[in-house]
Amino acid sequence: MTTEAKLGDLPVWDLSDLYASPDDPSVKADFDTSAKDADAFALKYQGKLASLSGADLGGAIAAYETIDEVLSRLGSFAQLVYARNMADVEATRFYQSTQERITEIATKLLFFGLELNRLEDDVLAKQLADPAAAKYRSWIEASRAMRPHQLPDEQEQLLLEKQVAGRSAWVRLFDETMADLRVEYRGDKLTVAETLNLLVDRDRGIRKEAAQSFGKALGDEMRTFSLITNTLAKDKEIEDRWRKFARPISGRNLGNRVEDEVVAALVAAVRDSYASLSHRYYKLKAKWLDLPVLDYWDRNAPLPWSSDKSVPWPDARSIVLDAFGGFSPKLADIGKQFFDQPWIDAGLRPGKSPGAFAHPTVPSAHPYLLVNYQGKVRDVMTLAHELGHGVHQVLAGKAQGHLLADTPLTLAETASVFGEMLTFQALLKAESDPTRRRALLAGKVEDMLNTVVRQIAMHSFEELVHDRRRQGELSPDDLGDIWLATQTASLGPALRFDEHYKNYWAYIPHFIHSPFYVYAYAFGDCLVNSLYAVYQGAEQGFAERYLALLSAGGSKRYDELLKPFGLDARDPNFWKQGLTVLSSFIDQLEAE
Repeated sequence: MTTEAKLGDLPVWDLSDLYASPDDPSVKADFDTSAKDADAFALKYQGKLASLSGADLGGAIAAYETIDEVLSRLGSFAQLVYARNMADVEATRFYQSTQERITEIATKLLFFGLELNRLEDDVLAKQLADPAAAKYRSWIEASRAMRPHQLPDEQEQLLLEKQVAGRSAWVRLFDETMADLRVEYRGDKLTVAETLNLLVDRDRGIRKEAAQSFGKALGDEMRTFSLITNTLAKDKEIEDRWRKFARPISGRNLGNRVEDEVVAALVAAVRDSYASLSHRYYKLKAKWLDLPVLDYWDRNAPLPWSSDKSVPWPDARSIVLDAFGGFSPKLADIGKQFFDQPWIDAGLRPGKSPGAFAHPTVPSAHPYLLVNYQGKVRDVMTLAHELGHGVHQVLAGKAQGHLLADTPLTLAETASVFGEMLTFQALLKAESDPTRRRALLAGKVEDMLNTVVRQIAMHSFEELVHDRRRQGELSPDDLGDIWLATQTASLGPALRFDEHYKNYWAYIPHFIHSPFYVYAYAFGDCLVNSLYAVYQGAEQGFAERYLALLSAGGSKRYDELLKPFGLDARDPNFWKQGLTVLSSFIDQLEAE
């Protein structure tokens, strides 16, 4: 029986809620209208923001929001068409052409944010006294946080216009190289997603061969991956220097509306816990697998007492929606729409974007989810993760509108990780067999280690790469050595690596797409652990407060949103408290 037959019919998304096709006349019409609207907007408002009343400023922002939402709709459609098949020449052409046209129109609107940031505080304060402008207060404040780092208008325009031939082009090269990558395995040529699935096979020989073949395939493209990484790191260093950011991570933290010291405290807390978390667990896993040490292809290996049973897609749907419904019927009702409507793309195909994501698109449409579903329990958790994102995006978009819906990364991963936790706890509660409960608990620990420890190790890799790139270009060996050093420190003496593993840094898309994104996963996991502890201690009214948090989108800072739960991420002990949940799970496994 084929894998697809075992899993059932896997859904394919239908993008027609955005546009019928790249040739849809509405695509050209929306571009033409946006270009005209942008010209009219600039004519009406450029150089005049300081003289506007509060009501007029609110109207200007609303008009800007309307134009930007249409451009975002076009961009989302092109990105999803591209993600569906990155090997399709027409899809890549449409994606690039769309980016270029959006940039062309966005350049006409660039003045608005720059001029808004230059408004004197007393002038803006008077304008914000009017409800029409006050509606957008948090968006304005987030924009004005860039004031100390804003460049003269012509330089800002140059950076924006050159992006399609600069950073975006290098990102596209990475994506297409990964989409085209084929791994030689026992006479077959496998995609990245198919290869990574073999790393969780029960047969150790299969895992080893797939792992080493994957490392070799990455190595064959290492000159390209190294060039992309060096170029983007240098590009970032140049812009950071011009903008006078203190550290490579500072721009990301500013965008996330979180202080450098809060992120530093999170990173330090996780690093200090390496020995008590990952080192301890992988030593335990080596014992379970009857191995003196774990080779890297054993890190995610099935445990001897875990089940090999595949989870068909209909079962995965029920598991996740039932878990969401047990917490909040509203959460499940929103999640159900993704399955009832063609909003998920779940099957494996050559050229399809590897991994998983939830794309919010725009509030006037709905999010789309992409997963590469292969029936593992971990795939069910990935589905719960992305559906958590999707529900969050629906709630924020509906409540806040286009500009205010965008959630900083500090909270964007909260709903996804909380969705995983709900699903895990539901599975654990339903399981009465001690052995299967133990397997579920071990699986959760491994997922949490991947979310917390592994992501902070990757964050450490990024820190070192960006710091050392300032002294000159890094060779493939330099990059591999940094990767091995940070991985060895995080995973501990129970893990063993070979020369093939030196190349594994190259397939991590976050390094290319969103530098310094990865700490957000650890932020979200520790935050969710604290949130879940509050939920267990006082379930009454918690779901309503949680849904209010999700509905807030980007309209409030993370610290404001955590106050109703009695949580303060600025407290030095906050992160340690979040990590105790993971530590307690390992305690349980050690005691059995």
